Amino acid sequence: MSKKYFGTDGIRGKVGETPITAEFMLRLGWAAGRVFAEKGYSHILIGKDTRISGYMFESALEAGIISAGVNISMLGPMPTPAIAYLTRTFHAQAGIVISASHNPYYDNGIKFFSGEGKKLPDELEYAIEAELECPLYTVESQLLGKASRIADAAGRYIEFCKSTAPSGIDLKGLKLAIDCAHGATYHIAPSVFKELGAKVKPIGVNPDGLNINENCGSTKPESLRQVVLDEGCDLGIAFDGDGDRVLMIDHKGEVLDGDELIYIIAHQQHKNNTLRGGVVGTLMSNLGMELALNALDIPFERAQVGDRYVLEELVKQDWMLGGESSGHIICLDKATTGDGIVAALQVLGAITRSGHNLHDLKQGMTKMPQTMVNVRLVERCNPTQDQAVQEAVAATEQRLGNQGRVLLRMSGTEPLVRVMVEGEDAALVNQLANELADSVKKAIG
Repeated sequence: MSKKYFGTDGIRGKVGETPITAEFMLRLGWAAGRVFAEKGYSHILIGKDTRISGYMFESALEAGIISAGVNISMLGPMPTPAIAYLTRTFHAQAGIVISASHNPYYDNGIKFFSGEGKKLPDELEYAIEAELECPLYTVESQLLGKASRIADAAGRYIEFCKSTAPSGIDLKGLKLAIDCAHGATYHIAPSVFKELGAKVKPIGVNPDGLNINENCGSTKPESLRQVVLDEGCDLGIAFDGDGDRVLMIDHKGEVLDGDELIYIIAHQQHKNNTLRGGVVGTLMSNLGMELALNALDIPFERAQVGDRYVLEELVKQDWMLGGESSGHIICLDKATTGDGIVAALQVLGAITRSGHNLHDLKQGMTKMPQTMVNVRLVERCNPTQDQAVQEAVAATEQRLGNQGRVLLRMSGTEPLVRVMVEGEDAALVNQLANELADSVKKAIG
């Protein structure tokens, strides 16, 4: 059974196009409210990032949920992981995030959290989709839901983030550049690091509804890199628009992705005997991380691409640490979902405890050259199943031998086939990736 609207990361799209319209959001709010009401849910939280369409969708969801007889509390602009945390804190039965994460301002989306701060179970998503097909109506006046605002949401989340920092952490003497991508962390992240003692140079903290993720944040860290070098910062920290991803830049201007940050956290926890089990990565995680963890006798497992699958594997293995190369890092002993600020604090803890800088800490891991080519689909098809493509994959794997990997996968959010080749020789990797992409293009026709 497949879902019509829900993907692996909620519902997303370009504003004004199906399903991301105000009318759809009204119906979605009503449908979710109906399902929640039938489950006995009486209190839902709604938060959003800083993109301009968030105001419209917030109002539409509010009207829909209230018309179904469920109470809501509005949080305003807040990071996605903050909604997961606050849903638990306020004993709400569900939380809703209005965000398209690292995407441009003209995209938006909806993500649901359960009362435990985890992704909504599949059965509830199926139930909401079924309710979307039913005629919309409003409950009797005395049964309408009520709306309120939580004024101290930001302060509560700041204190939570600080509480997750490794014991005894003191950031005095560290100069940090913090890029909030003009997104939901703009009024959160600088305060967290300042209150832990760091000197902070904030950028990307002036959202206007249109500049979220624009030439800034974790997807485009060049501006942060320049600030780190120009200001003589010890390191830079870049979040994406909704604060669930983090990348870092060391004092030499070198970018550390999610794989390198996970390695640093795992290495430090392993030394402290606080690492429970091993580490979960994804099919896209760099082979260099796997080899570096193996050298430390830290178990490593790969999940399908997507934080949902990383979390599922962590729960299955009863492990605590995992994530993606994109910087979506889950510290399950601290939070129920990926949290950029929480992950950054674990890395800073490794720096302060070890006495080494960020550049030195990453030296234990050597990243393998990796090339990924995105091939756009012109119609709905799956060229990865084409015989000629599979033969090309086999030939590529034979050329790499035991010193590389090949991965072809359909994007879960865009009409793309992602072609990834990884190995020791950068030039060969690039050549093979492009040759394999050409095979995919021929299969598409």
